[in-house]
Amino acid sequence: MSDHIGDPGHGHSPAAWTAVVIMLVAVTFGTLFFFLEMPVLVWASAALLVVGIVVGWVMARVGYGVGGSKYTPKAH
Repeated sequence: MSDHIGDPGHGHSPAAWTAVVIMLVAVTFGTLFFFLEMPVLVWASAALLVVGIVVGWVMARVGYGVGGSKYTPKAH
């Protein structure tokens, strides 16, 4: 049962964490700006959400994703 063959790593990498933090900030601010009726800043938050996706993808391609050359897994 403890065999991890084919385990994708569940995104425990600098690329995944950076992307998630950026996207969480975007959703938080987007919700706040929606509540405060600031449509321009809601759309800016939506753009930041896309930036988070792109940053995560770029970091993974550069080697900071799971299995990348610059990624070192941490012991649990």
